[in-house]
Amino acid sequence: MQRTYIPKKEDIKRQWYLVDAKDRILGRLATKVAVILRGKHKRIFTKHLDLGDNVVVINAAKVKVTGKKLQQKLYRFYSGYPGGLREVTLETMLKKKPEFVIRSAVRRMLPGGPLGRDIIKKLKVYVDDKHPHGTNKLTTVSV
Repeated sequence: MQRTYIPKKEDIKRQWYLVDAKDRILGRLATKVAVILRGKHKRIFTKHLDLGDNVVVINAAKVKVTGKKLQQKLYRFYSGYPGGLREVTLETMLKKKPEFVIRSAVRRMLPGGPLGRDIIKKLKVYVDDKHPHGTNKLTTVSV
């Protein structure tokens, strides 16, 4: 009888990946990044463990979207008070906080709860192509 393999901490080897968001479609980019963060690209993937790798996304301000999403997609923030609902379009968010757009797209593709909160900490997003992580340890991923 073959037993189910559960990876141990010493079996997990984490790598760093570099993803360039320039002229990439937001949803497709977020899907690829979520798969790497979750660890689904590895043979030892187990859904209840954090086996994923670290991802650095650069050029977040140059990401593309299709259709009329720039004007129609809304980000809603509610303070909890009456009249405290704020709605911001994707176009405004890309001008003010492009890191938030990519981070929230990826976060919504990850599981909720403690596992998802641990996984999203391995995502680093930067507006332009400058980042503090060394280029020698980063593996480039084409999306």
